[in-house]
Amino acid sequence: MHRPLLQMFLFFAILLLIIGGSHYYLWVRLVRATELPRAWTILFSVLIPCLALLMPAGLLLGRLTDAPWARLVAMTSYIWMGTAFLLLLGVAAGDLLHRGALWSSAATDPERRLLLARMFGGTAAVAALASGAVALRSGLRAPALFRQEIHLRRLPKGLDGLTIVQISDLHVGPTIRRQDVAALVQRCNDLKPDLIAITGDLVDGDVDHLSSQVAPLADLRAKFGVYFVTGNHEYYSGVDQWLTELRRLGIRTLRNERVRIGQGENSFDLAGVDDWTAHQFGGGHGANLPQAVAGRQAGDCLVLLAHQPKQVTEAAQLGVDLQLSGHTHGGQIWPFTFLVRLAQPYIAGLDQLGPTTIYVSRGTGYWGPPMRLAAPSELTLLTLRHTESLT
Repeated sequence: MHRPLLQMFLFFAILLLIIGGSHYYLWVRLVRATELPRAWTILFSVLIPCLALLMPAGLLLGRLTDAPWARLVAMTSYIWMGTAFLLLLGVAAGDLLHRGALWSSAATDPERRLLLARMFGGTAAVAALASGAVALRSGLRAPALFRQEIHLRRLPKGLDGLTIVQISDLHVGPTIRRQDVAALVQRCNDLKPDLIAITGDLVDGDVDHLSSQVAPLADLRAKFGVYFVTGNHEYYSGVDQWLTELRRLGIRTLRNERVRIGQGENSFDLAGVDDWTAHQFGGGHGANLPQAVAGRQAGDCLVLLAHQPKQVTEAAQLGVDLQLSGHTHGGQIWPFTFLVRLAQPYIAGLDQLGPTTIYVSRGTGYWGPPMRLAAPSELTLLTLRHTESLT
């Protein structure tokens, strides 16, 4: 079995185990432990397994067909995915409090146990549904415009004030469609940027299903052009076909290479690398920053597009002035942020590693659940400043 297929198989096997186990836990705590009336017990004993099966069904259908009914199933499954995550956290927290209440009072009365189980279970359910509604409202909003000035010592004085619009993690697919892309393109063009950078995870699906949905990207306009680097999701979606399609749309893909932005003394190097995981998919893919920077003038300003923030470690070693990344979604749904921190050194916003400044976008779209909790999406306008312009 080819490695990508094996990885996909293992991913779905683990996913099914997690989905099955978490839904069984929800059933135990919300149905069995609360001793609901028989009719409600039967209803939820059927509904919870159906919702569990809906998750993988939505993931698969969203990629296999672009039919309206499949998109509806995918949207429903994604909303439940986010709600179930919040519900699981709420029930787990309630379970800990429940046990603590029993231990502290040394209660053995079955009626008291049942009362506490219903109280904590009900509170967890209400809290999860309320926070899910807030997250859904935030996720379905158009991304907010976020402005950030970045000061770079080696940026030529003549380029002080250069603007870059960063789009990252848009995830065009079953729930983010052509109208969303067209609206985003209009907003980008209205900003009249000098350069547009798309830092990966643009799509969730193959070219056959989504080419018409991303077509408005051909209308993006910037003085120095539009540039793209791959994210991990491009490798789940037929990366080579997407690279061809993006070039057809007039978007320059940077695969372990660099280009010169500007003219003469008023110019800098813009480099781009494949996603951190690209080497796993073969076909000549894989991040290679040394190749991208080979032969450049060491004293020139260098801006790097790299999907994953963890690529900044090598960037700092090779003298990159600024790295633009995405991938993390800022955690997307709190408190998932804490898990993201285990895999990535930076989650969102501006940071510094040695000589390298890094900016991590929280993402312009979302993956899976159309939800964002304490991690709003963003369309980013970066203004580069020469350090001598500081006052």
